[in-house]
Amino acid sequence: MTAHVADETSRDLAAAEDAAASFLRALGIETETENLRATPGRMAKAWAEMLTPREFDATTFPNDEGYDELVLARDIPFRSVCEHHLLPFVGTACVAYLPGERILGLSKLARVVEHFACRPQTQERLTRQVALWLQEQLDPTAVGVVLRAEHSCMTLRGVQATGSSTVTSSLLGTLRSDPRSRQEFLTLAGS
Repeated sequence: MTAHVADETSRDLAAAEDAAASFLRALGIETETENLRATPGRMAKAWAEMLTPREFDATTFPNDEGYDELVLARDIPFRSVCEHHLLPFVGTACVAYLPGERILGLSKLARVVEHFACRPQTQERLTRQVALWLQEQLDPTAVGVVLRAEHSCMTLRGVQATGSSTVTSSLLGTLRSDPRSRQEFLTLAGS
């Protein structure tokens, strides 16, 4: 799956800092005070960090033992940015697969969530991207992804539904087609 994030060579932090200063001034915030003078630069660096995933290799290994039960990592923390308001959303992911011929290094389950979360996103798309990446990389029997997140575009503005969370899921293979497998996954995922 192709990444749609800017790499470090395409970023212009000086221009981002200028834009941040203009943005703050346009909202009536004076940026020449001692406390706010460096804020535009910090904003530019913070956004660049939030929108740049760390590189990782998809380390896979042969499934020599023929393991055919769920491999599941849950409570994987993630943060992303709503593409509609550019406000953060944070939550946890549960990522699982039923191995085929290859298994994935466990830390890569968290890395793939981080990879796709580091861009302006919708939670629905993020959920699907993680599932499809696992399907493409491993060709497993099944994939399941559940994300639970709190969106600040819902909690801090608009409806201001503090404490609300959104749950999305993507099920592929037997986790989608077999009710008992689906139920096992959803139970282990805590959904």
